Amino acid sequence: MSWAELASTALVGTDRRPYEGELLADAAVEVARRRAGRAPRRDGEPPGAAPEEEQAAVSRRAGERLVRIMGGEHERLLPEWLAAAADTGRRVPPYALPGLLDRGARDRSIRAHLGVLAGRRGRWLASLNPAWAYLLEEPTGQTWELGGAADRRAHLRRLRASDPEAARLLLESTWEEETPGDRAEFVEVLADGLSMADEPFLERALDDRRREVRQQAANLLARLPASRLAGRMAARAAACLTIAAGVITVEAPHACDKAMERDGIRAKPPRGTGERAWWLQQLIARAPLSVWPHPPGRLLAMRVPEWDAEVKAGWVRAAVLQRDPEWARAMFAWDPIADLLSALGPAEQQELAAAFVHRHDVDSQLIMVLGGVSPHWRDGLATAVLAKIVKVAATQPWNLGELAKLAAERIDPALGEAAGHYSPEPAVQRVAAVLRFRADMLEELR
Repeated sequence: MSWAELASTALVGTDRRPYEGELLADAAVEVARRRAGRAPRRDGEPPGAAPEEEQAAVSRRAGERLVRIMGGEHERLLPEWLAAAADTGRRVPPYALPGLLDRGARDRSIRAHLGVLAGRRGRWLASLNPAWAYLLEEPTGQTWELGGAADRRAHLRRLRASDPEAARLLLESTWEEETPGDRAEFVEVLADGLSMADEPFLERALDDRRREVRQQAANLLARLPASRLAGRMAARAAACLTIAAGVITVEAPHACDKAMERDGIRAKPPRGTGERAWWLQQLIARAPLSVWPHPPGRLLAMRVPEWDAEVKAGWVRAAVLQRDPEWARAMFAWDPIADLLSALGPAEQQELAAAFVHRHDVDSQLIMVLGGVSPHWRDGLATAVLAKIVKVAATQPWNLGELAKLAAERIDPALGEAAGHYSPEPAVQRVAAVLRFRADMLEELR
């Protein structure tokens, strides 16, 4: 019997409450046994020691919608369903577990929430099937002392949000015992609530043996204009760039010494990029943006006789890395790269993206920019995108696919009815239908 057949069987019942039923538990166990390569149970054989659940399950309607999504009905909404369900602290129904764990085995991007959503039964099932063992590495809500690496990252992230100093001190207390891989990911958590109080610890982390740890520490120190790393990078930038009479004269580095590598400059360039160009871009990216004597708009208007592309690529990277709104705004006007939007708040992201939609044709760049805008899109951006859909539907209907899908997935679902009244164009009506589907989906998870 296939999983789909077992799930259908499990849904049969006069009370239609599948979540705690023995039939569902047995079905899930049987699927796990077969997928793990074990013999099916004989009639009368006990199903095994499935643990009792501690979490409540999502509502019946929510569970049924999950199965529909996994079955292909608006399946690109699965990450949103999982994130919304995880926020409630509830778990998925047992009959949905085999299909969800299979999907997680194929798609790493959805795993982050599965440790919570699968519940104790899900982790037990994962212990039966090596293909599902990844679940045992995902956060489950355990503490710093008792949890695995993912639980400890989640704990550190929560503590960092409420008490940044306590989080850093906790990390410092166990730093020497952490694995190199965990150290790099733990350092990244310090991005939230970053301050000069973190600078001594991050400066020491620049001496770590693991390159990823040094890179993460250097990235964070670059966001602290008063850090020692920022001072060293400012001095290097001053030695490479001279600004006078509206001209930026550049002398790219001739070598990448050990001190530069310690500060996060990677010596080996990617294929197709020269060494000096690579070192220059990285140096500018980590030099504090406050070191430049003019605002970004004025600097962009200056002539750069040599290394122009490298200087501006460095500024783009600096705006993203240092999360500087003024520079991100200016660089986006010069070259609308989606990564720059991450330095801006949701409202400004949507404002810039709406203006870009108005003046730009539907192409891969437009899709990338829209993909960089945080959901849920409100009236301004939603209207701009729907207007673009109507315009393109009349001239290039074959070019609507990804734009319409993004609109359906990112527009605030509360605007579903308004979208439905915007235009009778079929593509717009399909967007409105998905928005209503999402609104119902989120309501079921409340």
